[in-house]
Amino acid sequence: MRNALRHAGSVAVSLCLVGAVAACSGGDSDDTAGTTSTGPSLASSSMPAGSGSAGSSGAPGGAAGTVQVGPADPQPTRGSVEVIRTLAHDPALFTQGLQVVGDEIYESTGLYGRSLVQRRPLGGGAPTVSVPMAADEFGEGLAVTPDTLWTLTWNNGVAHNRDPRTLEIRSAVPYQGEGWGLCFDGTGLVMSNGSDELTFRDPVTFEPTGTLSVTAGGTPVSRLNELECADGSILANVWMTDEILRIDPATGAVTAIYDASSLEQPRPASADGVLNGIAALPGSGNLLLTGKMWTSLYEVRLIG
Repeated sequence: MRNALRHAGSVAVSLCLVGAVAACSGGDSDDTAGTTSTGPSLASSSMPAGSGSAGSSGAPGGAAGTVQVGPADPQPTRGSVEVIRTLAHDPALFTQGLQVVGDEIYESTGLYGRSLVQRRPLGGGAPTVSVPMAADEFGEGLAVTPDTLWTLTWNNGVAHNRDPRTLEIRSAVPYQGEGWGLCFDGTGLVMSNGSDELTFRDPVTFEPTGTLSVTAGGTPVSRLNELECADGSILANVWMTDEILRIDPATGAVTAIYDASSLEQPRPASADGVLNGIAALPGSGNLLLTGKMWTSLYEVRLIG
């Protein structure tokens, strides 16, 4: 899949050179919202870094690795992260979803033939339970409700309702478009699809109940990826950046942007080794942050 998409990019360049300019220029759109594609997406957290419509820098928005903020009010504040402690993380995990429940961590991972979901002790140690996903499924985000673990697939258009203890699938629910991030706010689910739009979903049926467009200074913020619902806000990372957004769930306005670029230095050799895991630590106000193929989980405090 990954090599095939790189090959597809080379073919697209060749077509441009022989005069199919109009067709090629149409592929530069950042619009990844909502509808099911007839072919592989060219903008996904599951894509190799630097490929697809993110351009040669591999970064959305304005400058490389940053979120573009428009001139309108409200303007988001700028902040950073303070590391409280560091925990071990398995660098074999292509992290897509992360959540802490009690004294356990739930984590979902990606890559075809290697996607899995696991539950393990927060304090460290081997997974208590680890369940592989089907070979044709690329795992994405997850969310734990009081009686269900929901896991997403990238482009299969299916969410899995799992037993939160055994992690085994109880049922499957179809949805339109891609699956990227997922979180539970205590009453409902919030899902991202790689665009600037979030979808609210029923935590029992997974049916959509509403949508929210996310903006920073009035400018839409695309590539919304991993999500965490915490303290009345939605936290999101933006694919191929080191920035975490705090989003007002009532208006969609980004109220704060936190720079997490100090974490995991040096980064994994693979360009895919980007920030991609956010989990609130209940009762502390702190977060656990990690990334794809990172060696550490970082307990951090958001500053600013």
